[in-house]
Amino acid sequence: MTRLLLIDDDTALCELLSEYLALEGYAVEAVHDGEAGLAAALSGRYRLALLDVTLPRLNGFEVLKRIRQESSLPVLMLTARGDDFDRVVGLEIGADDYLPKPFNHRELVARIKAILRRTDPDSRQGAGTRTLEIDDLSINPANREVRRGGVPVELTAAEFLLLKTLVEAPGTLVGRDELTRIVLHRRLTPFDRAIDMHVSNLRRKLGEKPDGSPRIRTVRGSGYFYIGTPSGRNDVPA
Repeated sequence: MTRLLLIDDDTALCELLSEYLALEGYAVEAVHDGEAGLAAALSGRYRLALLDVTLPRLNGFEVLKRIRQESSLPVLMLTARGDDFDRVVGLEIGADDYLPKPFNHRELVARIKAILRRTDPDSRQGAGTRTLEIDDLSINPANREVRRGGVPVELTAAEFLLLKTLVEAPGTLVGRDELTRIVLHRRLTPFDRAIDMHVSNLRRKLGEKPDGSPRIRTVRGSGYFYIGTPSGRNDVPA
């Protein structure tokens, strides 16, 4: 059974969600403060964390920052703080998705499944095990590993899928609506900046190319493309 970590100080909500998600086949363990949530998230026992923002002892944004310093554990922010500013901050820090409260339970399950599909090793193997190489980047879909100049780069699940999508078709414009569908498994909505935030994070983490040129170009109002051509692709045994 897939183990999920719920970090929320609302004990009644935790009980309700645990029961509901159990019916969907998930084992949920809940903790009710930020420090305990951080320790649990870094334990390696969970496939995904559902994280509130307003928490005692350590707020959710700080918990997320610290998780990202040490782990690529998928994180879905689940919070009443759903205005644009908080959503942008959450995605900038490294959340894989953001769902404001109150939420539709079916939508929550759909988003959990979408994140798990993107990060499931078996699914990734089914989608192919080739290693992509471009510029100084090496991208291994099988273990979701990205190396820049041989040095590992820690990416969230959404950032990894975004980079892989762009690198698979270098020089080809990929629309924001298509990226939203592929990376976040939902439709682009008006004023939706989620993909733009993930691109911004990706640029920051990857930096420029060895020659100082940018890696990703923005086509205003349309989408993005990776600048360049692949230096080679290596097939590795499944």
